[in-house]
Formats: sequence, structure tokens, C-alpha cells
Amino acid sequence: MSPVNAPGFRVEMFRVESSPAVTTPSALPITQDEPGMGRVQVWPLDPSAALLERLLRDLFENHWRTITFGPLIQGSAWEIQAEAPPRRIGMLDGYLTVDLGQWHFHRCIGEHRGSASNPTPSALARHRRTKRVELYRRVNADGAPDSWGLRLLNGHDEQQLTVLLPNPFLGDHHEYLPAPDWSRLALWDYIRKEYLGLPPDPFDRTGTRFVHS
Repeated sequence: MSPVNAPGFRVEMFRVESSPAVTTPSALPITQDEPGMGRVQVWPLDPSAALLERLLRDLFENHWRTITFGPLIQGSAWEIQAEAPPRRIGMLDGYLTVDLGQWHFHRCIGEHRGSASNPTPSALARHRRTKRVELYRRVNADGAPDSWGLRLLNGHDEQQLTVLLPNPFLGDHHEYLPAPDWSRLALWDYIRKEYLGLPPDPFDRTGTRFVHS
């Protein structure tokens, strides 16, 4: 079921377009301890609709084979992998919809007004819209990174989406690898360069294992 006041999922309602390139200034990570995650290093991204549409299109159109995605909240972890590229990605009333065939999802990333007959209250629109976008890496008890991803949070700091990036310690089906495969950090390195202007970080390649939190 679509969210209340979210766009109905009808093909003719889509506006499919490309957004201009948007980048944010380089920044040092924010290091914080999070319940259930442990030590996390975070790079904030601009939560503008232009950047979010560009980034999510990039991930789901060009890297759908390698990402795992879904909300990760306390007591519930959705780890979804696409079996094919999206049939279409479109924007309507602030919602980005990714159509993956038999199912689809909506994320409110831009200005959201509702319909003329049922306008969305401004406080509710702010609640729904993505307010925080973060690239993150988790640093385990060994003092080395072992998980890399992207997460979106709404106006009340509730998680909307986490995208888990390929992990050098885990294979395509989340099996443990006998030795780190550092080539699996290619997408992380690409996102850092494309969206933060940062080069590869040698610290990402100091770990020896994945540690469950």
C-alpha cells in the first residue's frame, strides 16, 4: 500500500528526468558510538532533492547487482537484493519511486504538498522528507572498518533507507570470504570521490575480518 498522500503508483504519473550534477564539500568524518552499531564514522551529504535523486538513480540504475538495501532499525533488518535493474525510476510530489518489477518503493526526498483536495500539512511534509543523508563506515572492536553504507533519515530522524555497499569480507550472498577482497571497495571509493570529492582512504583496507555487532 502506498503511504497516505504519497503518489499513486501509475506509470503515466511518472516524470523521468536527469538531475544536474551536485556535489558537497569534502569533510572529515564525524565519529560517534551508536547502540547496536558501535563506533561509526559518518560523512554528511547534502539532503537536497537534486543530489538524492542523482545518487539513488546512480545506485539503483548502475549498481543494482552489488547493493543490499532496506531499513535497518532496532529489532528489524531488511536486507534486500534486486534481481534485475529497475523498470523505471520517477519523481512525483517529492517522492522518488523505484519500480523493481513485482514490487516498488517510495521515498520522500523533495518538496511534498499532497493533492489539491487533500493537501499535506507542512509539519507532516517536513516529517516525511529526508533531512539527513550520510555515508558511513563502521569501525569494529579491532579498530578497523568492516561495514560501509549509505543511510537516509526523515525529519524526525527515523530511518528511511540503508544501502549496504559491497563488503571485502563478505561475498555476494553474505558468506564469509577466506581473505579480504579489496576490489569490493570499488563502489565505496567511487561514491566518496563522486559525491564528497575524497580519494580512497588507506584506513578502509586495514581490517582482517567482519565482526557482527
